[in-house]
Amino acid sequence: MLWVVSDPAETLPPARKAEIARLLGEHFGVMPQQISRLGRGLINQTFLLELADDQRRVLQAVNPIFPPGVNEDIDKVTIFLASRGLATPRLIRSRTGAASVAEGAETWRMLTWIEGVSFDMLSGPSQAAEAGSLLGRFHSTLTGLQHDFHNPRLGVHDTSGHLRNLRHALRAHEQHRHIGKIRPMAQAILDAAATLPALPETTDRVVHGDPKINNILFDPSGVKALCLVDLDTLGHMPLTLELGDAMRSWCNVSGEDSADACFSAEIFEASITAYAAETRDWLAEAEWRAIVLATRTIFIELAARFCADALQERYFGWDPRRYTSRSEHNQVRAAGQLSAFGACSADSARLEEIVQSAFTGHLPCGA
Repeated sequence: MLWVVSDPAETLPPARKAEIARLLGEHFGVMPQQISRLGRGLINQTFLLELADDQRRVLQAVNPIFPPGVNEDIDKVTIFLASRGLATPRLIRSRTGAASVAEGAETWRMLTWIEGVSFDMLSGPSQAAEAGSLLGRFHSTLTGLQHDFHNPRLGVHDTSGHLRNLRHALRAHEQHRHIGKIRPMAQAILDAAATLPALPETTDRVVHGDPKINNILFDPSGVKALCLVDLDTLGHMPLTLELGDAMRSWCNVSGEDSADACFSAEIFEASITAYAAETRDWLAEAEWRAIVLATRTIFIELAARFCADALQERYFGWDPRRYTSRSEHNQVRAAGQLSAFGACSADSARLEEIVQSAFTGHLPCGA
């Protein structure tokens, strides 16, 4: 989520406000003075609650793709992070002690508010270094956590599975109104995927699971990275996939809604150098050596997911203010990921040198 209040034009309908206010009073003993939409997240509905005495809370209607147990995972991890001195949102239990509350088809949770801002794109290397350092501290701290997650998120980065789904979508939606535009892009994604070697097998670690740049909260000035938010995706996963997901987001300075996206080696260098300073003492060589390949892989994986949903039109949220349909928005997203993949691939030799230097202090022989 973006921890900034959304456009005032997105005012909540009175009936929705009344529904939320009733839920808050009944289950959390809270009477908000103001309820506002918060951010533009693709998955959960998020609201800012303004209470008496200038207090604030965050309320989320959690997408049903996440099981209720995910809230226990969030509670466990954030307690652990806070006990080791890291800033983090904390889960606020209901009046009965429940981690979440079910109301009809919706599941709700409340979190503490942390004053700050987040961004769709990094402004430059200094912000990138802050983000890299924060993610490194987050990962380093969680190496000491022992926890069996309620939401294992199996297959979330099953790249071959997402490519199969894209092929299935092409067959199942041959009559889609935009098939003439989507099919060539889908074929380009599949062709690019065929050029990628397999990622090395590495140890699963506790990770955030979705470290895109707008899940990092900065202080109100936008200078210092404070914490990671949107913690539904916590779990065990190869760290290479986490880092590839981070770099595909942070280094795409055009943003996800640009079809002609690029890849910033300058942002990559600042991010990885700061990350390595926090993790080089324990991160395995096989993990850091795979960062560039993992970044290229995640670009293709996400391109495939967006492209498939341009045909299936059922998963990702979309912006009706800018696009006429979910399909149109996801076509732009898919094209952007494919474009950024090309830019990253073209500069991969330089990026590999940056990684080598960050983790060992010297460049490869002959560089």
